[in-house]
Amino acid sequence: MHLALDPVIGEILERVVDGENISPADATMLFSARGNDSRALWSAADMLRARTCGDAVTYVVNRNINFTSCCTGSCLFCSFHNKTGAAMSMDEVRKRLGTGGITEVCLQGGLHPSLGLPYYVELLQTVHHEDPSLHIHAFSPAEVDHMARQEGIGVRETLLVLKEAGLGSMPGTAAEILDDEVRSVICPEKITTARWKEVVTMAHSLGIPTTATMMYGHLETPEQRVRHLFAIRDIQEKTGGFTEFVPLSYLPRNELGLRYGLQGTSGIDDLTTHAISRIVLNDVIPNIQASWVKLGWKLTHVALTCGANDVGGTLYEENISRASGGTHGDCTEKEDIEAMIRLAGREPRQRDTLYSVL
Repeated sequence: MHLALDPVIGEILERVVDGENISPADATMLFSARGNDSRALWSAADMLRARTCGDAVTYVVNRNINFTSCCTGSCLFCSFHNKTGAAMSMDEVRKRLGTGGITEVCLQGGLHPSLGLPYYVELLQTVHHEDPSLHIHAFSPAEVDHMARQEGIGVRETLLVLKEAGLGSMPGTAAEILDDEVRSVICPEKITTARWKEVVTMAHSLGIPTTATMMYGHLETPEQRVRHLFAIRDIQEKTGGFTEFVPLSYLPRNELGLRYGLQGTSGIDDLTTHAISRIVLNDVIPNIQASWVKLGWKLTHVALTCGANDVGGTLYEENISRASGGTHGDCTEKEDIEAMIRLAGREPRQRDTLYSVL
């Protein structure tokens, strides 16, 4: 790694390229990379990606349905939620499912104060009955926790009911940063780090895979990002239930950004975070996703040379990032995703939710 000017970073990256796992202290040190050190870091992550995943770039044809924005939470980074409003009717859900060619539907909403478990069951059953071939990717750990508390039952019982109704997998959102010091400021009413881990671990034990995410670039430190990454790694080593890891750059048009004068992430920070995610997780979670909704397509192209091998989905309706200032669109077509991947000099591969190439 002759580009690295800092001898400590150079030595860490030599071990990375040799296939060694690094320590939390090593990963924290990598977040200090600048200049040629950054370029060497990105190159090392790209080498790991090529060895593990090859040169194809995967994507999924899916659509989002945000069935309610009414939420009892008060997350400072969320401009999507509100305190009133009804949940989507089943007729409206059926209309949204008219999008042709999708293989996955993603259902997520706020923590509605009056919805009970029967609504969520009906939601799953409606989607399944409308198109039994669709994979239903639904309900964050925070939503599952909310359902369990609303019903006065355990997480395991809640997940079993949802699985029986058609739940195929879960988005590993609501993770933000898995550090309660940060969570107490940015989302004080949301589930704790321990509860998030409990829900996803229980899901995995019941045969419900999940994704894993990290929202970075607000009040957290590099050390807290690293703790998050190694918490995800620890769970994966025990359960094998994560299908992908998705770094999500913080968007600042919300109360958190206004209160603390936050500007969001730099492109360099985005690339570095994707690269370190690849390095820390490569041998346990091979799929690192660059979210085109967060990064835009030009930076997504570069992220594909810094460790990422997947670009997410078509979405067909993205509301949450857009509410916090996302400007890169809320949907795209399959043909456009493939054209964008080819523009980056890579070959597109359509996959399903669980990363089988179609």
